[in-house]
Amino acid sequence: MKKVLLWSTALTFVLDQVTKITIVHWMGLISKGTIDVWPGFIQFRMAWNTGINFGLLSGNGDLGRWFLVVLSLIICTFVLYWIRGEKGLFVLISGGFVIGGALGNLIDRILYGGVADFLNITCCGFQNPYAFNVADITIFIGIFGMVLFSSDNDKKLE
Repeated sequence: MKKVLLWSTALTFVLDQVTKITIVHWMGLISKGTIDVWPGFIQFRMAWNTGINFGLLSGNGDLGRWFLVVLSLIICTFVLYWIRGEKGLFVLISGGFVIGGALGNLIDRILYGGVADFLNITCCGFQNPYAFNVADITIFIGIFGMVLFSSDNDKKLE
């Protein structure tokens, strides 16, 4: 079952990095700034996030950058510790989503000094000012899945 965690982590990491390389570099978002995918709904918008969600803790230079690199490693270690006794398929996949996403954003911080965010979704006349990436999505889904499918929750339901 631990192979499931390894595969989930690896596939999440690769998907995150491939989308970033494809959209940011190959499609030229880094120089274009924006690319309309589905006008009025989905746009690729280049944003370098040197902080955490919504730019919190940004603007702290190299100290903040390396603090967030270490924090990502601590989070990965915590997730591994949390799921160490888990045998449930969905918890292991969810843990892999969190670890793979955290490692994807960690690599960005090391290589570029910030995380490459590019997805922007707008709807119904509301202009969303924020961008995110595949790693952000998988981290969110992974945390939700770990909480929802953990064996502690199974015991509470009995």
